[in-house]
Amino acid sequence: MEYYVYVLRSIKDGHRYIGISSDPDKRLKEHNSGLVFATKGRRPFVKEYLEKCLDRKQARKREKYFKSGAGRRFLNNLHKTCP
Repeated sequence: MEYYVYVLRSIKDGHRYIGISSDPDKRLKEHNSGLVFATKGRRPFVKEYLEKCLDRKQARKREKYFKSGAGRRFLNNLHKTCP
């Protein structure tokens, strides 16, 4: 089964949320509907980055990377190269 690593950005305060899902569009709707406790107070969100992975294990590994310092720098540099 395919999984995705997704990065959301809060329009309200600019906070970044990183997660994994097999259906990232559905998951974004859940975040924006207030169904996810961790992001409920930071709504609404927009998709900032999406990466397709072969399986859940690989997606989890990439999620951990994006939550690291190197991963945050990678995401910050996306805005510099792709406005």
